[in-house]
Amino acid sequence: MEPSALAYLGAGLATGLVALGTGLGIGRLAGPAMEGTARQPEATNDIRTTMIIAAALIEGVALFGLVISILLVIK
Repeated sequence: MEPSALAYLGAGLATGLVALGTGLGIGRLAGPAMEGTARQPEATNDIRTTMIIAAALIEGVALFGLVISILLVIK
């Protein structure tokens, strides 16, 4: 098998795993945030702010994974 074929395979697997991990991470974040908002509606703004910051960090990791996948395909 050629090295370029392995790079494409690695890029595809990496992209899929990054998407799966990001979806699971944001799902695990949003569920408890919704429960917390339902239990304490007065804390909605604090919960939302914390959730958005955490989601941005998760998306940042996903972006790094995507960049690495693109670098694998280009190289």
